[in-house]
Amino acid sequence: MNKYTASTYYFDYECDEIQNLIQEFKSDDLSLKEKAQRLYLKIRDGWMYYPYYISLAKENYKSSYVAKKSQGHCMEKSILLISCLRALGIPARIQLAKVKNHIGVERLIEMFGTNELTPHAMVNIFLDGKWLKASPAFNKLLCQKCNVAPLDFDGENDSVFQKFDDSGNIFMEYLEDYGHFEDVPTDFIFDNLKQHYPEILKKYKDLTEVQF
Repeated sequence: MNKYTASTYYFDYECDEIQNLIQEFKSDDLSLKEKAQRLYLKIRDGWMYYPYYISLAKENYKSSYVAKKSQGHCMEKSILLISCLRALGIPARIQLAKVKNHIGVERLIEMFGTNELTPHAMVNIFLDGKWLKASPAFNKLLCQKCNVAPLDFDGENDSVFQKFDDSGNIFMEYLEDYGHFEDVPTDFIFDNLKQHYPEILKKYKDLTEVQF
């Protein structure tokens, strides 16, 4: 289990950016579950969800880099949460999947040519002897705009994307599970992006960092 609390190139939690983020959660008065719950909310709502960004630069997937931003997509916010959890001694790992968004997809389709998002990232958190899924991507304000109840994390059950909005319309659909990884699998991520979004690769020759 130590490998899921280790610092890595991507989960570089010894940096000042991550240490400053977790300072308020270091109290011994908080249980590991309480720390995970509060940290989840901090990441969920502290960084606005922004999916219109692609990078093929490995250094842009470091938690110290993400922490300096004000917004992020699911991958960035998951990396940030995992790094903070590990810094507090809570085992955490990244899980990847393909999902399909059914609400508010006009801009997604315009930019990506599809409403399928891949690879989508979520977080696996080990608490009380079991792995739990947590999805910190959608901040509370965005959920309100989409007429969807914000995802909470109770530290006891999985917290995955809402299948329906508050009116009963289909919202998010899981299409494929790529499994979990000990560290950020950037080679897999980059190959996945190139496979699913070839038109973006043709349009932008240098994908070091592209924000639409």
